[in-house]
Amino acid sequence: MFRQASRHLARTLRAGARPFSTDLSAAPTTDSAFVESWKKVIPNIEPPKTPSHFMQPRPPTASSIPSKITVNFVLPYASELSTKEVDMVIVPATTGQMGVLPGHVPTIAELKPGILSVHEGNDITKYFLSSGFAFIHANSVADIIAIEAVPIDHIDPSLVQKGLAEFTQKLSSATTDLEKAEAQIGVDVHSALNFALSG
Repeated sequence: MFRQASRHLARTLRAGARPFSTDLSAAPTTDSAFVESWKKVIPNIEPPKTPSHFMQPRPPTASSIPSKITVNFVLPYASELSTKEVDMVIVPATTGQMGVLPGHVPTIAELKPGILSVHEGNDITKYFLSSGFAFIHANSVADIIAIEAVPIDHIDPSLVQKGLAEFTQKLSSATTDLEKAEAQIGVDVHSALNFALSG
C-alpha cells in the first residue's frame, strides 16, 4: 500500500500538480496534493506530516544592518560567550576560514580543527576548536557550538610537538582501519594545533 501511495505521489509531482517553492516567508501549509493522493490509496490511515508542515516562517530581516554581531559560543560543558556583541568572528569552517560580520547571510557551517577569532575593537580573542558547527542567523546572531575548545594561550607548544610525533608514529605502525582512523584524527588535530601556534 505504501509503495502504491509513493508511486502515485511521484506521478502527481512529475505532472506538475505541486509547485516547488523556496519561499519560507509564508506560514506552513498542508500539502493538499500529497494528502489527496494518500487518501485515494490508503483511506483508513491518516497521512503523515510532510516537512513543510514543520517549517516555521523565516525571521524578518532587519531593515538596516546592525553595527555588531551577537555571538553565543558554547561547549557541551560550558558557555564561553553568551550574547556577546562583537565586530566580527572568524570560524574554521571545513570549506576554509569564514569571516562573519553583522548582516551575514544565514549559514550553517561545519567546523574543523582550527582557530576561532573573536574581534572586538582592537582586542582579538582566539580559541582552538576541535570541531563543531556555526549557525549564522539572519538577525546578526552567530551560534557557535564546539566539541572542545581552549584559549590559544593555554596551549603548551612542547606538548603539541610531542603529541604530533606520537600520533605520526601510531599512524605509520597502524594495522587496522580503526587504528589508522584514530591515528589520522590525532595527526590532523595536532597539525592544526601546531599551525595555529606558529601562525
